Amino acid sequence: MTTIVFVALCLVAVTVIIHAMGLATTYKIFARLESRGSEFLRITLQIISITWLLIVIHAVEISVWALFYWWQKCLPDIESAFYFSSVTYTTIGYGDLLLPLEWRMLGAVEGLTGILMCGLSTAYFFAVVSHMYKMRLGDDKI
Repeated sequence: MTTIVFVALCLVAVTVIIHAMGLATTYKIFARLESRGSEFLRITLQIISITWLLIVIHAVEISVWALFYWWQKCLPDIESAFYFSSVTYTTIGYGDLLLPLEWRMLGAVEGLTGILMCGLSTAYFFAVVSHMYKMRLGDDKI
């Protein structure tokens, strides 16, 4: 059990590091797009870019968990590992694939981590859209 807890803590830490780096990169891209083109085009490109980048960040995080499951032979093949990790991270949880008994708590930790990272992405997305709205009003002090 101690090994599983340690592995879970490491996977969570790697996931959070990837997310933090991803959000920092997304912020830099957002700042570059802030002054380009017409207002409609700029806002549309910003929202599309942020959405794509957030999806990529989550896909990388899902991949970390999936590669661990595959490496530890928790699931029969790499495709199953990615599928399981995707439905667990996003908390869809179809239940058609299960981890071996000794690793089952890892699935719960991945689900909780996915909820937190998706929530963080949602908060970030909201902050960006709020910023765009404030800039459109011409009042960055709201």
